[in-house]
Amino acid sequence: MYKYFENALTVNEGKTEVLNILVKSNRIEKISKSPLSDLPLNTEYIDCTGLILLPGVIDAHVHFREPGLEHKANMMSESKAALAGGVTTVLEMPNTNPMTTTKEALKQKLALAKDNMYCNYGLFLGLTNNNLSEIQNIEKEDYCGLKLFLGSSTGNMLVDNQEILEGIFSGSNTIISAHCEDESIIKSNTAHYKALYEGKTAPASIHPLVRSAEACFKSTSFAIELAKKHKARLHIAHISTKEELDLLEQGEVGTKFITAEVSPNHLWFCDEDFEKYQNQIKCNPSIKTKADREALRQALREDKIDIIATDHAPHLWEEKNKSYFEAPSGMPSIQHSLLIMLSLVEQDVISIEKLVEKMSHNPATLFSIKDRGFIRENYFADFVFVDLKQKTTINKENIYYKCKWSPLEGEAFSNKVIYTYLNGEKVFENGKVLDKKMAMKV
Repeated sequence: MYKYFENALTVNEGKTEVLNILVKSNRIEKISKSPLSDLPLNTEYIDCTGLILLPGVIDAHVHFREPGLEHKANMMSESKAALAGGVTTVLEMPNTNPMTTTKEALKQKLALAKDNMYCNYGLFLGLTNNNLSEIQNIEKEDYCGLKLFLGSSTGNMLVDNQEILEGIFSGSNTIISAHCEDESIIKSNTAHYKALYEGKTAPASIHPLVRSAEACFKSTSFAIELAKKHKARLHIAHISTKEELDLLEQGEVGTKFITAEVSPNHLWFCDEDFEKYQNQIKCNPSIKTKADREALRQALREDKIDIIATDHAPHLWEEKNKSYFEAPSGMPSIQHSLLIMLSLVEQDVISIEKLVEKMSHNPATLFSIKDRGFIRENYFADFVFVDLKQKTTINKENIYYKCKWSPLEGEAFSNKVIYTYLNGEKVFENGKVLDKKMAMKV
C-alpha cells in the first residue's frame, strides 16, 4: 500500500530539487527534503538516484479514433503509447464515428473509455451547426470542454453558421477549444493548387501554402473577437504561425480568458522537412517556416503560449502514402512528445522547469483537472521518471501506436522514459507497458 521514493531529483512548480516522497495507495502522503524515517511496515522502497522525477504529462489534445475508426487506432493501443511516453492523462477529441456531439454518444464513449483506457482520461464534446441546445443540457462533469472546428478536418465537424457561432460563444459556461483555419481561404488555395498540378504529382511541401498562415490568422482573429465580445473562455488549439502570436497576451494560465497551445510537432519540424518526410508530417494546421517555429518557441518561453499538447492523430501507413490531395492530415506523436521536449531542453530552447509547467501544471489548471499535474501532498501519484543520460532510438519494435509508424523512426534521442506511475502504481518500466488498468476519469 505504501511506496517510498527516495532521492528523487524532482522538477515541480519552478524548482528542481531532491525530494523524498511517500505514497499511500494512489496519493502522495508526504513530501520531505530530508530522508523519511519510521516508514510504515511493508513499505516498498524505490531508490531514485540518477533519475529525474516529473509530474505525469497531461496531453489535452488527442485523437484515439474510437469508436468507428479503430482501423487507425483505439483507446487501448494509444493509451498504452501514452504511458510509454510518460503521459498519464489525456483529453480526447470528439471527431470519431459517431461523433461525440450528443448526450447518448458521450455516454457510449465514456463506457468505452472506462473499459479500454490505460491512462487517465477526459472527453471533449463536439460542437456542430445544430447541437447547441442539446449540449447545454449535458452535465458538466461528464466532459472536459467543448471542441469547435472553424476549419474542416478529419470528421467534418465544421461550424460555419454565424448565428450558431454567436450562440456558442454567448451561451458557453465552459472552455471552448478551437481549431482555427479559415475555410474559404483553404478552399480557394486547394482549387488553385489542384489546377496548378493537374496531371502532375503534387508535393507535400505545398501543404503550408494550401493550409496557409493567412487562413490561420484570419480564423484565430475571428475566434478571439467572438470570445472578447461574449467574454467566453477560448483556447486556441495547435497554434502554428508567428502572426497569430500577436493576438495573444503574456501571463499566467489561470489569469487568462484566452489561451493557446502548441504541438511538439510544430516546435520540432519546419516546412523544409517536407522534402524528407512528405505526407508523414502533413497535419492541420500545417507545419510552417523556420521563422514561425522560432517564434513559437519564443512565445512558449514568454508565456504567450500556455500549454504543449500533441494533437496525436494516427492514420494507417497506406493512407499517408497516398497522393498529397488524397492523404489524410495528422500523425502519431503521443509516445514521443516528452522525448522531443527534453531534447529541446538539451538545446536550451526551453528550461526543464518551463517544460513541466507547459506539459503538466498548466493543462491541469486550464482544464480544472483536480489533484493532478503537480507533485503535492494529497495529490494523485502520477509520476514519470526520465534519464537524461540514456538514449532512445525510435523503431517499429518499440512503437506502441496501432498504426506502427512514426515520422521519428530512426531518430536517436539522448533521453529516455524509464518508469511511469499512474495513480500510485508502476505501469511502464524500461520499454514495457505493464498490464495494469489503473485509469480514472478526470
